[in-house]
Amino acid sequence: MKGPNFWRRTARARCLAARWDRRVLTLLVIPWFVVACGTVQQAGRDANRASGQLSAQVVTPAPPSDPRAYYHFMLGHQAELAQDSERAAREYLSALQSDPSSVYLKARLATLYFLMGELADAVRFADQTAEAAEHQAPILAQMAAIYAGAGQTQKALAMYDRAIKQDPGTSEPYFSKGLLLANQKRFDEAELAFTEGIARAKDSSVGYYYLGRVGVESKRLDRAVVNFERAIGINPAFEPAYVALASVHESQQERGKAIALYRKYLQEVNPRSREVRQHLVRLYLGNKAYDEALAELDKILEEDPGDLDAQLRMGLIYGELKDYPKAISSLNQILTVRPDELKVRDYLGLIYEESKDHESAIRAYEHNLKLQPNYYEGHMHLGFLLYRLKRFPDAISHLTYAVKLSPKQADAHLLLGLTYLQAEQYETASQAFEAGVLQNPGNPDLHFNLGTAYDKLNRFDDLVRAMETVLRLDPKHADALNYLGYSYAERGIKVEEAVSLTKRAVSLKPENGYYVDSLGWAYFKMGLLDEALTEIKRAASLVGDDPVIFEHLGEVYLKQGLIKEASEAWLRSLELDPSNLKLIERFRERGLGDPTLEERVRQAKRRVTERTPPQQATP
Repeated sequence: MKGPNFWRRTARARCLAARWDRRVLTLLVIPWFVVACGTVQQAGRDANRASGQLSAQVVTPAPPSDPRAYYHFMLGHQAELAQDSERAAREYLSALQSDPSSVYLKARLATLYFLMGELADAVRFADQTAEAAEHQAPILAQMAAIYAGAGQTQKALAMYDRAIKQDPGTSEPYFSKGLLLANQKRFDEAELAFTEGIARAKDSSVGYYYLGRVGVESKRLDRAVVNFERAIGINPAFEPAYVALASVHESQQERGKAIALYRKYLQEVNPRSREVRQHLVRLYLGNKAYDEALAELDKILEEDPGDLDAQLRMGLIYGELKDYPKAISSLNQILTVRPDELKVRDYLGLIYEESKDHESAIRAYEHNLKLQPNYYEGHMHLGFLLYRLKRFPDAISHLTYAVKLSPKQADAHLLLGLTYLQAEQYETASQAFEAGVLQNPGNPDLHFNLGTAYDKLNRFDDLVRAMETVLRLDPKHADALNYLGYSYAERGIKVEEAVSLTKRAVSLKPENGYYVDSLGWAYFKMGLLDEALTEIKRAASLVGDDPVIFEHLGEVYLKQGLIKEASEAWLRSLELDPSNLKLIERFRERGLGDPTLEERVRQAKRRVTERTPPQQATP
């Protein structure tokens, strides 16, 4: 009897081909999206700048008094102002030769080398500075920051403690120590340091902000909210605290609160904050509130008409709203000014695809490849579109080039192999998947599709090995469970294992009618006819129009002696696939008559003939 057609059995293959497309399409909605913790970290960097904790400048005593040392010091200072760090270092070293006891020069050299990225020299001068700076807390704190930046955490913490001991009434060393402890995930100690700093500066919005960050990192979000709110209460214009608090609301799935907070900031504090308005746009997009997002983007563009991100976002939102003319117009306006923006033209191509204007999409992708012939994403976009349009030779050309450009990318191998499968070049398809497996041995999807290629080549043992590999890599790979189980059932071997495998597939995706049919067919092969009938009837109700399922259903009815029901099921199968010659012959053999004389089957055959374009004569 006729088995399930290849692409019905390889639902996984179709999903994989679509997956790459969907991954790109998500960019139509959220090219700015960041996770909440990343937003808090960015806010933390903003707060650090606002507090001055990490400033490169140090409050120090007067420059050296020795005339020759002072002369070289001034030359070094001028070199720093001219951003010539190497010359500045040379002059400070010359000054230090004349005044080797100068704490100021040693501190300047330590800081300068640190900013130059020469950490060994920075630490060496920091050590010398620390030895001589017993009563200079700001210098000790600055050297602690250098130690921290050089990865010498314990040394940095000891230096902060010395700075605190020298000047216990200043909050800054406590805050710096707390930040270092927080970065080391020593959250309780960090919280204590920030609390002690706040005790010395009770109106410090930065201090409460840092406490809030510790709450976020240690998953004590209620405390984080309280401290961020205190920071805002002390300084209503402190933007990082708003951003961090809104991020906590987001992480708790309270987008409404986050939106309200951002709107409050824009209305009452700073209506010109581009960052906050961008966050608000992002939240609106997450809620699919596209009109509100467009309104905010309009305001961003009022401030800066040349904002490429905002223009792009507007075009993509129009695409999501399926207002394709506006989307296309917006993206083309960007390209008029910035014709070399490959990603923008990629988005334009995707919008053309969504609007079914495939030729314009092809031209957009081809234009990118003219600008940059080795553009991997361009070859992938174009290859996938040509694959969808069944222009397989052209698709293969681009996908082969994509594999050459980026041989470690699994998606390129997957799409190339799938294209060969669709073109019925099964041996070449298996080679494409095998090449992908060599580069990505841990990718279950490559092994799965390799197994489907082996199936088409009648390499059953290789098919089994490939599917078993998939299940070792991913025991919950539902398609591999179904495929292997059905393959056993179809051949009438290992039928108990076939039932077990297909049961597992159905448990993972109980509404997948193809999996349910596979389970019913395995029951049939075991002789469990009642169970088989139940499952295959459910499969038919879930799928509705699959000829294989109705073919299976007819077999079960026939085995139960329900001739009328079997005839009806098989006629329905032939309505869906009137080219199934094996089923037509079986229908006749079972004494059910000639199905080709049935009007419903004849009409189905005519419909198929009408849809099939006539073959052109070969000259």
